[in-house]
Amino acid sequence: QVQLVESGGGLVQAGESLRLSCAASGSIFSINVMGWYRQAPGKQRELVATIGRVGTTNYADSVKGRFTISRDIAKNTVYLQMNSLRPEDTAVYYCTVQVAPWRAPDYWGQGTQVTVSS
Repeated sequence: QVQLVESGGGLVQAGESLRLSCAASGSIFSINVMGWYRQAPGKQRELVATIGRVGTTNYADSVKGRFTISRDIAKNTVYLQMNSLRPEDTAVYYCTVQVAPWRAPDYWGQGTQVTVSS
């Protein structure tokens, strides 16, 4: 089992920045891909970004150029730097772990709220 604890959410104005962090513990040897998903009110959960063991990244089109995912292997931590935030970025953001790149997320964090006011 892998436990994930997110931090860094909050309320910001449009155009501002936030940095989310997610620390993993437990069976960390099984971690392959780490990532972030989000779910806005009334909408389906969607992929935001993922990062593999060697640093390969993948982003949703809606966040490309504004968000950056990074990973500290030694600290078992993944980060999401969010710049130029927009009201439509408002959502609960979830940290995820995949034990293999071709799998859907195997583990989810509890989520952290990000609210962007206009």
